[in-house]
Amino acid sequence: MDIPIYFVTANTHTHQRILSDAEVHNRFIEFAEEGESHGAWIGAYVLMPDHFHLFVAVDDERLELSAWMKSLKNTLSKVFRSKAIPAPHWQKGFFDHILRSDESYSEKWEYVRDNPVRAELAEKWSDCHSLAKSLI
Repeated sequence: MDIPIYFVTANTHTHQRILSDAEVHNRFIEFAEEGESHGAWIGAYVLMPDHFHLFVAVDDERLELSAWMKSLKNTLSKVFRSKAIPAPHWQKGFFDHILRSDESYSEKWEYVRDNPVRAELAEKWSDCHSLAKSLI
């Protein structure tokens, strides 16, 4: 059975710049590492100040993408609440696109990888090792 890979984007509510935080990033990584036991595997990702992009493979027989995203957002919202950042934290919903080929993955990854450069957070993508990672 092939497990689909999704390209996912989610935005913070009113584009609050609350994702550029080491504790948020650490909790994101912990969540990603726990995913395999629930049927979700995060690959490459970028956390921007007000949104994130990621690639995730979800075993649809064990977990729906929407349920997984809800869990991820709730997990990160716990960090925001601990920092007294008032809710709401997220825009409703998220954008997802199922990848249909390796070419599609590489095109999307190039876009994601260069996002911090386009936002002028770095001069080149390789300067963003703490923002853009591949967990697989």
